[in-house]
Amino acid sequence: MATEIILPKIGFSMTEGVLAEWLVADGATVTEGQPIFSLESDKSTNEVEAPAAGVIKIIGVPGETYEVGFILGSIE
Repeated sequence: MATEIILPKIGFSMTEGVLAEWLVADGATVTEGQPIFSLESDKSTNEVEAPAAGVIKIIGVPGETYEVGFILGSIE
């Protein structure tokens, strides 16, 4: 079963963020806890870790702004 990669809420008032860059390639095998993308919010840039291990399927486009909870990809 696939695990969704969602845009997390990092700050109390955060409603959206910019997907700065993917740190892994589409189709790559990732481990749980491995940094997989950089997220820019109003106040900082953070690396977001994989919620599960498996093969990553990327949907989100770097440089685009997404709302908190948006599905950026999945891990199977």
